[in-house]
Amino acid sequence: MFKKLKETLTGRKSETEVVESKEIEKVEATTKAKISKKPVSTKESTPKIKGDMELTEAQKESAMGKLSATMKNPPIIGDLVEGPVIALEKSAVYVDLAPFGTGIIYGREFIIARDVIKKINVGDVVAAKIVDTAHEEGYYELSLKEARQALIWNEAEVAIREKKILDLPVKEANKGGLLIEWQGIVGFLPASQLKTDHYPRIADGDKDKILDELKKLVGTRLQLSIITADPKEGKLIFSEKGSETKEKEKIVSKYEIGDEVEGTITGVVDFGVFVKLEEGLEGLIHISEIDWGLVDDPRNFVKVGQNIKAKIIEIKDGKISLSLKQLKPNPWTEAAKKYKKDMLVSGVIIKFNKHGALASIEEGVAGLVHVSEFGSEEKLRKTLELGKTYDFKISLFDPKEQKMALSYTGEKK
Repeated sequence: MFKKLKETLTGRKSETEVVESKEIEKVEATTKAKISKKPVSTKESTPKIKGDMELTEAQKESAMGKLSATMKNPPIIGDLVEGPVIALEKSAVYVDLAPFGTGIIYGREFIIARDVIKKINVGDVVAAKIVDTAHEEGYYELSLKEARQALIWNEAEVAIREKKILDLPVKEANKGGLLIEWQGIVGFLPASQLKTDHYPRIADGDKDKILDELKKLVGTRLQLSIITADPKEGKLIFSEKGSETKEKEKIVSKYEIGDEVEGTITGVVDFGVFVKLEEGLEGLIHISEIDWGLVDDPRNFVKVGQNIKAKIIEIKDGKISLSLKQLKPNPWTEAAKKYKKDMLVSGVIIKFNKHGALASIEEGVAGLVHVSEFGSEEKLRKTLELGKTYDFKISLFDPKEQKMALSYTGEKK
């Protein structure tokens, strides 16, 4: 059944469907020949609702809510309806939809639902979906399968609104994330929606290595929430971050901004460093918080497995931001006592960027030599070379904001 549901969602036809289509044509022809008048409605009993498979209590309540709403007016294509079975034949099931008429499950819909139909008895109440209102004998054509699908997507919408956490297995992995099965529908869990402990930290971003890491999660069960449900597109998107946030908020509550903490480095990436503070909780040191001086590559400062001390500088949405440099003296504090605007200084060129060249006048204190002084980036680079020392004049100095602008005093090439 799962295979059939998956193929229905993706629009692909299997060999089984081809064989079934031939069988359906025969059934439809036989059924049309037999249908000559509508069966007489029987008295409604109060048995259980049946459908493409056994329904959960939540789905039954959802079904009854939708059904009561649609039955106030004559049903149209797409409506969910329910009623007692009033007749069973070899190739058709008749359902009383009083006061509007009679529904019929036959042809393709009969074949698809035949395993369920075997369990149905006259008097059982079934939930179905109107798929056609133009039957030549005046019947409402019904689908058990599509009713089941509608109820599943409705349940997904409820799960989103109520932020339900679902315990689900990982079926497969691809380079973008994981495939998750829920209620017979295959959904997608993007790698970006994995919680910190499961996120593949591959330094060079190699997609094959990322896939290898994701494959390690296949067969495991994750605590997930649904964040997107689009029945028209057959799209179901999951996130693991919902459950992570709730867990983290409990753990994080014992920490405060300004606390000095110890932890172990679990990952180093281009934008910063991940630090495990305790089981279930990691903090991030952004590249700008590693050192007061220039940091081009975090890997030059720390290594995975290293134990470090850091300072908590922000706590937000269950996430902790850390700093290494704020445990060290701020060099701009001392610089404020030594430098001022229009002072002549010497500095070494440590980096070029789109705005110009960065010159360090002492450890952790650097100023920008703007490209506009030279007319073009080419002329700037001809005049100033990386790693060499030159004389400058301070044209802007703001130690509180850690900003300095320098003007080149030598001869421009």
